Amino acid sequence: MVNEHAKAQLADLIEMVKGGMTAVARAQEQRARLTATAHAAGRRVTITVNADCIVIKTEFSDAVDDLTYAEIATAVTTATQDAAAQVQQQAAQIMEELEREQAQIPTITEFFPEMPDIKAMLPTPPKVSTAPPDARERRLDAAEDDGPQFTNVEEYEHDPQARQRSSISAPEW
Repeated sequence: MVNEHAKAQLADLIEMVKGGMTAVARAQEQRARLTATAHAAGRRVTITVNADCIVIKTEFSDAVDDLTYAEIATAVTTATQDAAAQVQQQAAQIMEELEREQAQIPTITEFFPEMPDIKAMLPTPPKVSTAPPDARERRLDAAEDDGPQFTNVEEYEHDPQARQRSSISAPEW
């Protein structure tokens, strides 16, 4: 009798997992169809991106001639970032719905209490910067060192032996 009950529970679990996989496939399809459109510079620049935040359409109004090249570039960047943020928010809503559905499926730790919760161990990815390529926040050492930055400096060798070797008064001369 206990064996029949365990079999029934396993069958239910298998059906839940199958339903979960169907829900994942549905969410992936919904996400793949996402697009978002944003405007900038008084609607003179319009950008549309897909679910992967790749620009799929760029439009300029007839009034774009009023802008300088720098203003057009800034407007394209702004509209692209706005559209990307919109599509990411839409994707997050799809994922939240999927996670609510997935919460009904028992976790492995519910079956094996000694097993660590692997999902809880996954690190959270850092927020991706939208700063330009040469921005300070993109430098690897900027994240580690928040101290003052000096740009108008002269190099100085702190090792006296190295200073002596490279000096014009060194014995080699």
